[in-house]
Amino acid sequence: MLEAGSEAAFEIALKTDVGAKRESNEDACGHLVESADTVVFAVADGIGGYEGGEIASAMAIEVTLNSYRESPAAWGPGKRLYRAVQRANIEIHDRALTVPELRRMGTTLTAAVVSNGVLQAAHVGDCRLYLIRRERISQITKDHTAVQERVRMGLMTAARARNHPEKSALTRSIGHELIVSVDRITLGLEQDDRLLICSDGLHGVLEDAELERAIRGLGAEEACHHLISFANERGTADNLTAAIFTQKGPTSNEGAPRGVWSRIGGFFRRG
Repeated sequence: MLEAGSEAAFEIALKTDVGAKRESNEDACGHLVESADTVVFAVADGIGGYEGGEIASAMAIEVTLNSYRESPAAWGPGKRLYRAVQRANIEIHDRALTVPELRRMGTTLTAAVVSNGVLQAAHVGDCRLYLIRRERISQITKDHTAVQERVRMGLMTAARARNHPEKSALTRSIGHELIVSVDRITLGLEQDDRLLICSDGLHGVLEDAELERAIRGLGAEEACHHLISFANERGTADNLTAAIFTQKGPTSNEGAPRGVWSRIGGFFRRG
């Protein structure tokens, strides 16, 4: 378990695994503890073949965390994170242009910062960010895939989408264009809220309700290990990664209106 000391307002753990059927891991994850009440964490899932995918996802995590660390605190967490993700996109794009063997590389990237009980997230691709509150789980990112766009338009059922042969075909990714459109999310957290970021190696084989039940009552590190083991037992065909954050300390957002779940979609902004 990775903690920011005994007085930390949060608990966080991250784990990535090659999975049951892959020989290499194109997923990557990482975190940065800035203070006792501020942490940045991110998950990336590389694309473009073995070497390119590994390089792209690793670069996405490294550049995002380093750029956030080096950015002015006066910008605020949301702007710092957004700029860091755009910097990662530019560096991966430039690397792909200059190295012919890596020209197809890219990655998904879902990054979050929680500071003083407020979540700011930046999202591109189909890794997912979930909020778990009072044993209820809600996906608060949108999958940038052609199949999920058809689901949102009412052209395909969610059940059919889960088993569609092209369910992983991305409509947006880091590194393929010089400027990428980034979904930005802001959400106030309450004490005991949990956040889960996971790659499609996890959410592709475990239903949302199963994700919540699998980690209920577990510490962050144990929860990550349990999710990875659970998905591997299901025979996931992909690499898999989980990052789990728990808001341990009280926040100024306690007692949010009960209708907050129906309004989660309103927290999205497109960059």
